[in-house]
Amino acid sequence: MQLSSPRLRAALLAAASLTLVAAVLPPPMPLGIGDTLFPQLGNPGYDVLSYDLSFTYKDNKSPLDAVTVIDARTLQPLERINLDFTHGTVASAQVNGEPARFESAGEDLVLTPARPVTANLPLHIEIRHTSDPRGIADGGWVPTDDGLAMANQADAAHRVFPCNDHPADKAYFTFRITAPTGLTAVANGVPGTLPARRAAGSATWTYRTLHPMATELAQVSIGTSAVVQGTGPHGLPLRDVVPAADRQRLEPWLKKTPGHIQWMEQHIGRYPFENYGVLIARAKTGFELETQTLSLFENSLFSGEGYPEWYVESVMVHELAHQWFGDSVTPRTWSDLWLNEGHATWYEALYADGLGKYSLERRMREAYQRSDQWRAAGGPPAAPKPAAPGEKIGLFRPVVYDGAALVLYALRQEIGAKAFDGVERRWVAEHRDGIAGTQDFVRLASEEAGRDLEAFLKPWLYGTTTPAMPGHPEWGGPKSV
Repeated sequence: MQLSSPRLRAALLAAASLTLVAAVLPPPMPLGIGDTLFPQLGNPGYDVLSYDLSFTYKDNKSPLDAVTVIDARTLQPLERINLDFTHGTVASAQVNGEPARFESAGEDLVLTPARPVTANLPLHIEIRHTSDPRGIADGGWVPTDDGLAMANQADAAHRVFPCNDHPADKAYFTFRITAPTGLTAVANGVPGTLPARRAAGSATWTYRTLHPMATELAQVSIGTSAVVQGTGPHGLPLRDVVPAADRQRLEPWLKKTPGHIQWMEQHIGRYPFENYGVLIARAKTGFELETQTLSLFENSLFSGEGYPEWYVESVMVHELAHQWFGDSVTPRTWSDLWLNEGHATWYEALYADGLGKYSLERRMREAYQRSDQWRAAGGPPAAPKPAAPGEKIGLFRPVVYDGAALVLYALRQEIGAKAFDGVERRWVAEHRDGIAGTQDFVRLASEEAGRDLEAFLKPWLYGTTTPAMPGHPEWGGPKSV
Protein backbone atom coordinates (compact mmCIF):
# COMPACT_ATOMS: atom_id res chain seq x y z
CA MET A 1 0.00 0.00 0.00
CA GLN A 2 1.29 3.41 -0.91
CA LEU A 3 1.37 5.97 1.94
CA SER A 4 0.16 9.23 0.48
CA SER A 5 0.11 11.33 3.68
CA PRO A 6 3.29 12.26 5.64
CA ARG A 7 1.14 12.72 8.78
CA LEU A 8 -0.41 9.28 8.37
CA ARG A 9 3.02 7.78 7.72
CA ALA A 10 4.39 9.32 10.94
CA ALA A 11 1.41 8.08 12.94
CA LEU A 12 1.82 4.54 11.65
CA LEU A 13 5.55 4.57 12.35
CA ALA A 14 4.90 5.80 15.93
CA ALA A 15 2.31 3.07 16.45
CA ALA A 16 4.71 0.46 15.12
CA SER A 17 7.43 1.74 17.44
CA LEU A 18 5.09 1.49 20.42
CA THR A 19 4.15 -2.07 19.45
CA LEU A 20 7.81 -3.07 19.10
CA VAL A 21 8.82 -1.54 22.43
CA ALA A 22 5.85 -3.13 24.19
CA ALA A 23 6.79 -6.50 22.72
CA VAL A 24 10.28 -6.55 24.26
CA LEU A 25 9.62 -4.90 27.60
CA PRO A 26 8.44 -6.89 30.63
CA PRO A 27 4.97 -6.15 32.06
CA PRO A 28 4.72 -2.75 33.79
CA MET A 29 5.13 -2.73 37.55
CA PRO A 30 4.79 -0.11 40.28
CA LEU A 31 8.04 1.51 41.36
CA GLY A 32 9.14 3.66 44.28
CA ILE A 33 12.18 5.59 45.46
CA GLY A 34 12.71 3.44 48.54
CA ASP A 35 10.88 5.39 51.24
CA THR A 36 10.73 3.13 54.31
CA LEU A 37 7.15 4.07 55.17
CA PHE A 38 5.81 4.32 51.60
CA PRO A 39 7.98 1.95 49.53
CA GLN A 40 6.05 2.46 46.27
CA LEU A 41 5.73 6.23 46.56
CA GLY A 42 7.70 8.43 44.19
CA ASN A 43 9.35 7.25 41.01
CA PRO A 44 12.99 6.93 39.92
CA GLY A 45 14.61 8.30 36.81
CA TYR A 46 13.45 11.89 36.57
CA ASP A 47 13.14 15.17 38.49
CA VAL A 48 9.90 17.13 38.11
CA LEU A 49 10.44 20.85 37.54
CA SER A 50 6.83 22.00 37.19
CA TYR A 51 3.19 20.90 37.09
CA ASP A 52 0.48 22.66 35.09
CA LEU A 53 -2.88 21.35 36.31
CA SER A 54 -6.23 22.10 34.67
CA PHE A 55 -9.50 21.05 36.33
CA THR A 56 -13.06 21.53 35.08
CA TYR A 57 -15.52 21.30 37.97
CA LYS A 58 -19.22 20.48 37.64
CA ASP A 59 -20.25 19.51 41.17
CA ASN A 60 -18.64 17.71 44.07
CA LYS A 61 -20.17 14.36 43.14
CA SER A 62 -18.94 14.19 39.55
CA PRO A 63 -15.47 13.48 38.15
CA LEU A 64 -13.59 16.59 37.06
CA ASP A 65 -12.17 16.71 33.55
CA ALA A 66 -8.46 17.36 33.94
CA VAL A 67 -5.20 17.86 32.08
CA THR A 68 -1.86 17.37 33.81
CA VAL A 69 1.23 18.75 32.12
CA ILE A 70 4.57 17.84 33.66
CA ASP A 71 7.92 19.32 32.74
CA ALA A 72 10.82 17.35 34.14
CA ARG A 73 14.41 16.38 33.49
CA THR A 74 15.53 12.81 33.04
CA LEU A 75 18.17 11.50 35.43
CA GLN A 76 18.74 8.23 33.57
CA PRO A 77 17.66 6.58 30.32
CA LEU A 78 13.99 5.57 30.52
CA GLU A 79 12.13 3.05 28.40
CA ARG A 80 9.12 3.55 30.65
CA ILE A 81 8.04 6.43 32.85
CA ASN A 82 6.19 5.69 36.08
CA LEU A 83 3.88 8.26 37.64
CA ASP A 84 1.82 7.90 40.80
CA PHE A 85 -1.87 8.04 39.86
CA THR A 86 -5.06 6.29 40.81
CA HIS A 87 -8.77 7.07 41.19
CA GLY A 88 -9.12 8.60 37.73
CA THR A 89 -9.51 7.51 34.13
CA VAL A 90 -6.82 8.33 31.58
CA ALA A 91 -7.97 9.26 28.08
CA SER A 92 -4.59 9.95 26.45
CA ALA A 93 -0.92 10.49 27.18
CA GLN A 94 1.93 12.14 25.34
CA VAL A 95 5.66 12.17 26.01
CA ASN A 96 7.70 14.89 24.32
CA GLY A 97 4.83 15.60 21.92
CA GLU A 98 4.26 12.03 20.76
CA PRO A 99 1.52 9.60 21.81
CA ALA A 100 2.55 7.20 24.56
CA ARG A 101 1.08 3.89 25.64
CA PHE A 102 -0.41 4.04 29.16
CA GLU A 103 -1.16 1.23 31.59
CA SER A 104 -1.90 0.90 35.29
CA ALA A 105 0.24 -1.11 37.68
CA GLY A 106 -0.84 -0.92 41.31
CA GLU A 107 -1.21 2.79 42.03
CA ASP A 108 1.19 3.75 39.24
CA LEU A 109 0.38 5.06 35.78
CA VAL A 110 3.08 3.61 33.52
CA LEU A 111 3.84 5.39 30.23
CA THR A 112 5.71 3.77 27.37
CA PRO A 113 6.95 6.52 25.06
CA ALA A 114 7.25 6.04 21.32
CA ARG A 115 11.01 5.80 21.77
CA PRO A 116 13.20 5.50 24.88
CA VAL A 117 14.08 8.78 26.58
CA THR A 118 17.77 9.50 27.11
CA ALA A 119 19.32 10.91 30.28
CA ASN A 120 19.85 14.56 31.19
CA LEU A 121 17.29 15.94 28.76
CA PRO A 122 13.98 17.80 29.15
CA LEU A 123 10.94 15.58 29.55
CA HIS A 124 7.48 16.93 28.68
CA ILE A 125 4.44 14.84 29.63
CA GLU A 126 0.78 15.64 28.95
CA ILE A 127 -2.03 13.48 30.31
CA ARG A 128 -5.76 13.95 29.77
CA HIS A 129 -7.73 12.29 32.52
CA THR A 130 -10.51 12.56 35.04
CA SER A 131 -10.08 13.36 38.73
CA ASP A 132 -12.76 11.65 40.77
CA PRO A 133 -13.81 13.05 44.19
CA ARG A 134 -16.13 10.14 44.91
CA GLY A 135 -15.38 7.37 47.35
CA ILE A 136 -12.09 8.72 48.70
CA ALA A 137 -11.74 8.02 52.41
CA ASP A 138 -8.00 8.48 52.94
CA GLY A 139 -7.13 11.81 51.34
CA GLY A 140 -7.20 13.67 48.07
CA TRP A 141 -10.36 15.61 47.22
CA VAL A 142 -12.44 16.53 50.28
CA PRO A 143 -16.13 17.26 49.57
CA THR A 144 -17.38 20.33 51.41
CA ASP A 145 -20.93 21.59 51.86
CA ASP A 146 -20.53 23.82 48.82
CA GLY A 147 -17.74 22.27 46.75
CA LEU A 148 -14.32 20.70 47.14
CA ALA A 149 -10.98 21.19 48.87
CA MET A 150 -7.79 19.11 48.94
CA ALA A 151 -6.07 17.18 51.72
CA ASN A 152 -3.21 15.25 50.11
CA GLN A 153 -1.01 14.39 53.08
CA ALA A 154 0.71 12.00 53.20
CA ASP A 155 0.34 10.07 49.95
CA ALA A 156 -2.94 11.21 48.40
CA ALA A 157 -2.00 13.78 45.75
CA HIS A 158 -1.90 10.96 43.19
CA ARG A 159 -5.59 10.37 43.88
CA VAL A 160 -6.11 13.80 42.30
CA PHE A 161 -3.53 14.12 39.50
CA PRO A 162 -0.63 12.12 38.01
CA CYS A 163 2.58 13.09 39.78
CA ASN A 164 5.80 12.08 41.43
CA ASP A 165 4.08 11.89 44.79
CA HIS A 166 6.93 12.18 47.26
CA PRO A 167 8.05 15.33 49.11
CA ALA A 168 11.67 14.80 48.01
CA ASP A 169 10.67 15.96 44.50
CA LYS A 170 9.40 19.52 44.87
CA ALA A 171 8.27 21.52 41.85
CA TYR A 172 6.54 24.72 40.78
CA PHE A 173 2.77 24.58 40.20
CA THR A 174 0.29 26.34 37.94
CA PHE A 175 -3.44 25.74 38.49
CA ARG A 176 -6.23 26.46 35.99
CA ILE A 177 -9.64 25.82 37.50
CA THR A 178 -12.89 26.17 35.58
CA ALA A 179 -16.07 26.27 37.66
CA PRO A 180 -19.69 27.36 37.20
CA THR A 181 -20.41 31.05 37.54
CA GLY A 182 -21.16 31.96 41.15
CA LEU A 183 -18.46 29.74 42.61
CA THR A 184 -14.96 30.86 43.57
CA ALA A 185 -11.85 28.80 42.89
CA VAL A 186 -8.65 29.37 44.84
CA ALA A 187 -5.32 27.54 44.86
CA ASN A 188 -1.81 27.84 46.29
CA GLY A 189 0.24 30.83 45.26
CA VAL A 190 -0.75 34.05 43.54
CA PRO A 191 -3.50 34.76 40.99
CA GLY A 192 -2.59 35.01 37.32
CA THR A 193 -1.94 38.44 35.90
CA LEU A 194 -5.36 38.47 34.22
CA PRO A 195 -8.69 38.27 36.06
CA ALA A 196 -10.72 35.08 35.91
CA ARG A 197 -11.51 34.27 32.28
CA ARG A 198 -15.26 33.96 31.84
CA ALA A 199 -17.21 31.90 29.33
CA ALA A 200 -20.90 31.19 29.12
CA GLY A 201 -21.93 29.91 32.52
CA SER A 202 -18.40 29.39 33.85
CA ALA A 203 -15.16 31.10 34.85
CA THR A 204 -11.54 29.97 34.79
CA TRP A 205 -9.22 30.91 37.63
CA THR A 206 -5.42 30.72 37.37
CA TYR A 207 -2.84 30.56 40.16
CA ARG A 208 0.87 29.83 40.29
CA THR A 209 3.38 29.24 43.05
CA LEU A 210 6.50 31.37 43.28
CA HIS A 211 8.34 28.73 45.31
CA PRO A 212 8.66 24.97 44.76
CA MET A 213 6.12 22.80 46.55
CA ALA A 214 5.68 19.15 47.48
CA THR A 215 2.68 17.41 45.93
CA GLU A 216 1.21 16.68 49.37
CA LEU A 217 0.90 20.43 49.98
CA ALA A 218 -1.16 21.28 46.88
CA GLN A 219 -4.50 22.98 47.56
CA VAL A 220 -7.50 23.75 45.37
CA SER A 221 -10.70 25.11 46.90
CA ILE A 222 -13.94 25.46 44.94
CA GLY A 223 -17.11 26.74 46.56
CA THR A 224 -19.37 29.62 47.51
CA SER A 225 -16.48 31.40 49.12
CA ALA A 226 -15.45 34.86 50.20
CA VAL A 227 -11.83 35.80 49.63
CA VAL A 228 -10.71 38.23 52.33
CA GLN A 229 -7.63 40.27 51.48
CA GLY A 230 -5.33 41.78 54.08
CA THR A 231 -1.78 42.82 54.83
CA GLY A 232 0.68 41.22 57.21
CA PRO A 233 4.11 42.21 58.50
CA HIS A 234 6.38 44.09 56.05
CA GLY A 235 3.51 44.27 53.54
CA LEU A 236 3.01 40.52 53.20
CA PRO A 237 -0.20 39.86 51.20
CA LEU A 238 -2.77 37.93 53.22
CA ARG A 239 -5.60 35.99 51.58
CA ASP A 240 -8.20 34.07 53.57
CA VAL A 241 -10.86 31.88 51.99
CA VAL A 242 -14.02 31.27 54.01
CA PRO A 243 -17.63 30.25 53.37
CA ALA A 244 -19.33 33.47 52.22
CA ALA A 245 -22.17 33.01 54.70
CA ASP A 246 -19.70 32.77 57.60
CA ARG A 247 -17.46 35.70 56.72
CA GLN A 248 -18.66 38.10 59.41
CA ARG A 249 -18.49 35.47 62.15
CA LEU A 250 -15.00 34.37 61.13
CA GLU A 251 -13.38 37.76 60.55
CA PRO A 252 -12.27 38.21 64.21
CA TRP A 253 -10.24 34.99 63.81
CA LEU A 254 -8.80 36.09 60.48
CA LYS A 255 -7.56 39.31 62.05
CA LYS A 256 -5.31 37.31 64.37
CA THR A 257 -3.08 36.04 61.55
CA PRO A 258 -0.85 39.17 61.21
CA GLY A 259 0.03 38.92 64.89
CA HIS A 260 0.75 35.21 64.57
CA ILE A 261 3.11 35.81 61.65
CA GLN A 262 4.87 38.60 63.51
CA TRP A 263 5.31 36.30 66.53
CA MET A 264 6.77 33.51 64.38
CA GLU A 265 9.13 35.90 62.60
CA GLN A 266 10.47 37.09 65.93
CA HIS A 267 11.44 33.51 66.73
CA ILE A 268 12.78 32.15 63.45
CA GLY A 269 12.97 34.86 60.80
CA ARG A 270 11.12 36.09 57.76
CA TYR A 271 8.03 34.27 56.48
CA PRO A 272 9.25 32.18 53.50
CA PHE A 273 6.48 32.48 50.86
CA GLU A 274 4.65 34.90 48.59
CA ASN A 275 1.45 35.16 50.66
CA TYR A 276 -0.44 33.43 53.45
CA GLY A 277 -3.97 32.78 54.56
CA VAL A 278 -6.36 30.29 56.07
CA LEU A 279 -8.87 28.22 54.15
CA ILE A 280 -11.84 27.47 56.40
CA ALA A 281 -14.00 24.75 54.89
CA ARG A 282 -17.38 23.35 55.79
CA ALA A 283 -16.06 19.80 55.89
CA LYS A 284 -15.31 17.08 58.42
CA THR A 285 -11.71 16.00 58.13
CA GLY A 286 -10.67 15.36 61.72
CA PHE A 287 -7.52 17.44 61.20
CA GLU A 288 -6.13 20.76 60.02
CA LEU A 289 -3.51 20.82 57.26
CA GLU A 290 -0.56 23.04 56.32
CA THR A 291 -1.19 23.27 52.57
CA GLN A 292 1.41 25.73 51.27
CA THR A 293 0.44 29.42 51.66
CA LEU A 294 -3.20 28.41 52.39
CA SER A 295 -3.67 26.27 55.51
CA LEU A 296 -6.83 24.15 55.63
CA PHE A 297 -9.06 24.30 58.73
CA GLU A 298 -12.39 22.77 59.65
CA ASN A 299 -15.11 25.36 60.16
CA SER A 300 -16.11 23.66 63.42
CA LEU A 301 -12.80 24.66 65.05
CA PHE A 302 -14.04 28.27 65.03
CA SER A 303 -17.62 27.57 66.10
CA GLY A 304 -17.02 28.59 69.71
CA GLU A 305 -18.30 25.27 70.98
CA GLY A 306 -15.86 23.29 73.09
CA TYR A 307 -12.61 25.05 72.15
CA PRO A 308 -11.21 27.93 74.23
CA GLU A 309 -9.79 30.86 72.31
CA TRP A 310 -6.20 30.21 73.36
CA TYR A 311 -6.38 26.67 72.03
CA VAL A 312 -7.75 27.74 68.65
CA GLU A 313 -5.01 30.35 68.33
CA SER A 314 -2.30 27.83 69.18
CA VAL A 315 -3.64 25.49 66.49
CA MET A 316 -3.54 28.36 63.99
CA VAL A 317 0.10 28.95 64.97
CA HIS A 318 0.81 25.22 64.55
CA GLU A 319 -0.26 25.29 60.88
CA LEU A 320 1.50 28.61 60.32
CA ALA A 321 4.74 27.19 61.75
CA HIS A 322 4.53 24.41 59.18
CA GLN A 323 5.03 26.98 56.43
CA TRP A 324 8.65 27.06 57.61
CA PHE A 325 8.88 23.49 58.93
CA GLY A 326 7.52 21.04 56.37
CA ASP A 327 6.59 23.39 53.54
CA SER A 328 9.67 25.57 52.94
CA VAL A 329 11.99 22.96 54.48
CA THR A 330 10.48 19.67 53.31
CA PRO A 331 11.36 16.24 54.74
CA ARG A 332 13.75 14.07 52.77
CA THR A 333 11.79 10.94 53.69
CA TRP A 334 8.53 10.34 55.54
CA SER A 335 10.53 9.04 58.51
CA ASP A 336 11.71 12.65 58.89
CA LEU A 337 8.12 13.67 59.65
CA TRP A 338 9.14 14.51 63.23
CA LEU A 339 10.95 17.58 61.87
CA ASN A 340 7.61 18.88 60.56
CA GLU A 341 5.27 17.97 63.36
CA GLY A 342 7.74 18.29 66.23
CA HIS A 343 8.60 21.86 65.29
CA ALA A 344 4.99 22.88 64.62
CA THR A 345 4.01 21.42 68.01
CA TRP A 346 6.95 23.20 69.64
CA TYR A 347 5.84 26.62 68.42
CA GLU A 348 2.20 25.83 69.16
CA ALA A 349 3.22 25.02 72.76
CA LEU A 350 5.50 28.05 73.02
CA TYR A 351 2.68 30.32 71.85
CA ALA A 352 0.24 28.86 74.39
CA ASP A 353 2.90 29.32 77.06
CA GLY A 354 3.18 32.99 76.12
CA LEU A 355 -0.58 33.38 76.56
CA GLY A 356 -0.21 32.08 80.10
CA LYS A 357 -2.71 29.26 79.50
CA TYR A 358 -0.64 26.09 79.29
CA SER A 359 3.00 26.31 80.28
CA LEU A 360 5.65 24.80 78.03
CA GLU A 361 7.36 23.06 80.94
CA ARG A 362 4.11 21.45 82.07
CA ARG A 363 3.34 20.23 78.57
CA MET A 364 6.84 18.82 78.12
CA ARG A 365 6.76 17.08 81.49
CA GLU A 366 3.42 15.50 80.64
CA ALA A 367 4.87 14.39 77.29
CA TYR A 368 7.90 12.97 79.08
CA GLN A 369 5.68 10.86 81.29
CA ARG A 370 3.95 9.40 78.24
CA SER A 371 6.95 9.15 75.95
CA ASP A 372 7.81 5.47 76.51
CA GLN A 373 4.21 4.51 75.89
CA TRP A 374 4.16 6.51 72.64
CA ARG A 375 7.44 4.95 71.48
CA ALA A 376 6.14 1.46 72.16
CA ALA A 377 2.95 2.15 70.21
CA GLY A 378 4.32 4.15 67.28
CA GLY A 379 8.09 3.76 67.24
CA PRO A 380 10.68 6.43 68.11
CA PRO A 381 10.26 9.95 66.70
CA ALA A 382 12.71 9.60 63.79
CA ALA A 383 11.83 5.98 62.95
CA PRO A 384 8.03 5.78 63.23
CA LYS A 385 6.25 2.54 62.54
CA PRO A 386 4.27 2.35 59.28
CA ALA A 387 0.56 3.02 59.50
CA ALA A 388 -1.76 0.02 59.49
CA PRO A 389 -3.11 -0.98 56.05
CA GLY A 390 -5.95 1.31 55.06
CA GLU A 391 -5.13 3.77 57.86
CA LYS A 392 -2.54 6.08 56.32
CA ILE A 393 -3.45 8.89 58.70
CA GLY A 394 -2.36 6.53 61.50
CA LEU A 395 1.22 7.64 60.82
CA PHE A 396 0.37 10.91 62.57
CA ARG A 397 0.69 9.61 66.13
CA PRO A 398 1.55 11.44 69.38
CA VAL A 399 5.20 10.38 69.09
CA VAL A 400 5.74 12.63 66.04
CA TYR A 401 3.91 15.55 67.70
CA ASP A 402 4.54 16.05 71.42
CA GLY A 403 7.02 13.19 71.43
CA ALA A 404 9.10 15.00 68.80
CA ALA A 405 8.66 18.40 70.46
CA LEU A 406 10.11 16.73 73.55
CA VAL A 407 13.28 16.03 71.53
CA LEU A 408 13.57 19.75 70.78
CA TYR A 409 13.04 20.59 74.44
CA ALA A 410 15.80 18.14 75.40
CA LEU A 411 18.11 19.73 72.81
CA ARG A 412 17.47 23.19 74.22
CA GLN A 413 18.10 21.94 77.73
CA GLU A 414 21.38 20.39 76.58
CA ILE A 415 22.88 23.24 74.50
CA GLY A 416 21.13 26.29 75.98
CA ALA A 417 18.48 28.65 74.66
CA LYS A 418 20.90 30.84 72.65
CA ALA A 419 22.43 27.96 70.70
CA PHE A 420 19.00 26.39 70.20
CA ASP A 421 17.70 29.66 68.76
CA GLY A 422 20.65 29.64 66.37
CA VAL A 423 19.82 26.08 65.26
CA GLU A 424 16.24 27.02 64.49
CA ARG A 425 17.09 30.14 62.52
CA ARG A 426 19.86 28.46 60.55
CA TRP A 427 17.68 25.43 59.76
CA VAL A 428 14.95 27.41 58.02
CA ALA A 429 17.39 29.81 56.35
CA GLU A 430 19.90 27.31 54.99
CA HIS A 431 17.33 24.77 53.77
CA ARG A 432 14.74 27.23 52.47
CA ASP A 433 12.84 25.87 49.44
CA GLY A 434 14.73 22.60 49.81
CA ILE A 435 14.59 19.17 51.37
CA ALA A 436 16.41 18.05 54.50
CA GLY A 437 16.41 15.10 56.87
CA THR A 438 17.25 14.02 60.37
CA GLN A 439 20.99 13.70 59.82
CA ASP A 440 21.06 17.19 58.32
CA PHE A 441 19.46 18.48 61.53
CA VAL A 442 21.89 16.61 63.79
CA ARG A 443 24.83 17.95 61.78
CA LEU A 444 23.59 21.55 61.89
CA ALA A 445 22.82 21.35 65.62
CA SER A 446 26.34 20.02 66.25
CA GLU A 447 27.86 22.91 64.30
CA GLU A 448 25.84 25.48 66.21
CA ALA A 449 26.61 23.90 69.59
CA GLY A 450 30.29 23.58 68.77
CA ARG A 451 30.41 19.86 69.60
CA ASP A 452 29.24 16.55 68.17
CA LEU A 453 25.65 15.91 69.30
CA GLU A 454 25.26 12.55 67.57
CA ALA A 455 25.67 10.54 70.78
CA PHE A 456 23.24 12.81 72.64
CA LEU A 457 20.50 12.99 69.99
CA LYS A 458 20.57 9.40 68.72
CA PRO A 459 18.78 7.90 71.76
CA TRP A 460 16.23 10.72 71.70
CA LEU A 461 15.52 10.20 68.03
CA TYR A 462 15.84 6.43 67.64
CA GLY A 463 15.68 4.87 71.09
CA THR A 464 12.88 2.57 72.18
CA THR A 465 12.98 4.20 75.62
CA THR A 466 13.29 7.87 76.51
CA PRO A 467 16.60 9.18 77.91
CA ALA A 468 16.86 11.25 81.07
CA MET A 469 15.90 14.88 80.57
CA PRO A 470 18.85 17.30 80.97
CA GLY A 471 18.29 19.79 83.76
CA HIS A 472 15.32 17.96 85.23
CA PRO A 473 16.50 15.19 87.57
CA GLU A 474 13.23 15.63 89.47
CA TRP A 475 11.34 14.26 86.48
CA GLY A 476 12.85 10.82 87.03
CA GLY A 477 12.42 8.18 84.34
CA PRO A 478 9.50 8.27 81.89
CA LYS A 479 6.32 6.63 83.06
CA SER A 480 3.72 5.00 80.86
CA VAL A 481 0.30 6.32 81.80
